[in-house]
Amino acid sequence: MSTFPSDIEIAQQASIRHIKDIAAKIGISEDDLEYYGRYKAKLPLTLQKEKPQGKLILVTALSPTRYGEGKTTMTIGLADGLNHIGKKAIAVLREPSLGPVFGVKGGAAGGGYSQVIPMEDINLHFTGDFSAIEKANNLLSAMIDNNIQNKEHNLNIDPRTVGWKRVMDMNDRALRQIIIGLGGKANGIMREDGFNITPASEIMAILCLSNDMEDLKRRLGNIYVGQTFDGKPVFARDLKAVGAMAVLLKDAIKPNLVQTLDGNPAILHGGPFASIAQGTNTVIATRTGLSLSDYVVTEAGFGADLGAEKFLHIKCVASGLKPDAVMVVATVRALKHHGGASKDNLTDPNPDAVRKGFCNLEKHIENVQKFGLNPVVAINAFPTDTEEEYDIIRKGCESRGVSAIVSRAFAQGGEGSADLARAVTASIESGKNNFKPLYQLTDSIEHKIQTVATEIYGADGVEYTSKARTQLSQIKKLGYEQLPVCMVKTPASFSDDEKKIGRPTGFKVTVREFEYAGGAGFVIPLLGDVMRMPGLPSIPSAEHIDISPDGKVTGLF
Repeated sequence: MSTFPSDIEIAQQASIRHIKDIAAKIGISEDDLEYYGRYKAKLPLTLQKEKPQGKLILVTALSPTRYGEGKTTMTIGLADGLNHIGKKAIAVLREPSLGPVFGVKGGAAGGGYSQVIPMEDINLHFTGDFSAIEKANNLLSAMIDNNIQNKEHNLNIDPRTVGWKRVMDMNDRALRQIIIGLGGKANGIMREDGFNITPASEIMAILCLSNDMEDLKRRLGNIYVGQTFDGKPVFARDLKAVGAMAVLLKDAIKPNLVQTLDGNPAILHGGPFASIAQGTNTVIATRTGLSLSDYVVTEAGFGADLGAEKFLHIKCVASGLKPDAVMVVATVRALKHHGGASKDNLTDPNPDAVRKGFCNLEKHIENVQKFGLNPVVAINAFPTDTEEEYDIIRKGCESRGVSAIVSRAFAQGGEGSADLARAVTASIESGKNNFKPLYQLTDSIEHKIQTVATEIYGADGVEYTSKARTQLSQIKKLGYEQLPVCMVKTPASFSDDEKKIGRPTGFKVTVREFEYAGGAGFVIPLLGDVMRMPGLPSIPSAEHIDISPDGKVTGLF
């Protein structure tokens, strides 16, 4: 019995086309491409149309498990499936972070025969966007500490109030909380500091929400740094850091064009996590895709309670974009997990566990419908699934007025997603999807949090620590009350406790503290114990990644 090849084996054996040929498929001239080798290119911002006519499809998922549900695989598969049935479609995705690549995932460019390539480049340094974001972030950090150190030309910043942290694109828990400035006067003022992972940087969020360079610079200037000793707020513009930061981001602001294994165009740009940021690719990339094709398939990180909620309340409201259809990805394996099956038995046939776990998918379907959108459910097929288990999912979805389609994109590429593509286009053509947010920007911060917690998570209410209550008054002083909220919580549960799987009830969530992202344009309530700098697992993927003398990479899953 032959074994199915690994993702990297499939990617390395693929026949990859020159990127100019992929660009030509969507009407992009060679003169508009900035080549990064033969298979990657930057696209100019001028390709965006003010009112693009393409249809936007959002891909989200049920509450994920540690095994991964294949949302990126299904996103790429749907784009390939649409092209397979004769539609002009582009997948618009986030760029992978090195943290998960070397930590848990080992790669994040899709899977099986539903991938974007060149897979190794995309999973590693790609076109340097993450590095540019990291450098811009850390330049601001350096300028903050330089200003504090400077005795003659300073802003009188109180070091105790500085909330801006340094970043690096790697999981390194030892850097979460550090002391800087050790070694005497020449090394700066000693103070507490720390590192976040690059996808959690506000610079990443700003890049992903900016419309153009002018908007990027405006947002960079609005970054809140801290306070002076007499209580006045200090912003990045006060440090005269904006111009230099923008220069570091001059190439990173441009979307990246690559291809799928089926030879269809894909745009990758930006990469914020959804558990600790807004979890969606850039507005620029999405608009560019909509300007170049009839359909754009994009994804939002983790489950619909995180990525989709933020996509809709933050990205769509800020940009004026709105989805024409939504697809929710589910797996039999994940439903078994939410139905209480043990991790050792998730591949065994277990209709009862699927039936019990369906409540999780059902809640995500209900949540999407609350936004005026009726989703299509994509069942990511695994060889160990049974038809009986599929029928349970189909019937459960039918009871909610939703179609559930089995996708075999992993094994068959676009051909394996043709039925799914037809179902999604039918959803668009029905004209029944009319997006509406669940709260208004004029609502109070407390009301916005309460709405997300009760309507999306199913909580009975929200509690605040004394620290969070104090910070709420600061939010009002800074004029941030009319911003959306970007909730930070575990992706593993609707609650702020990852152990509460399925569809928990009878719980409250606790806001332990707030962070402010004035440049990105949202307020960040932190729930539970989610960290903005993850750690490595006991056996990280990095242990299995290697390169041969002839330059062949192995170990990227």
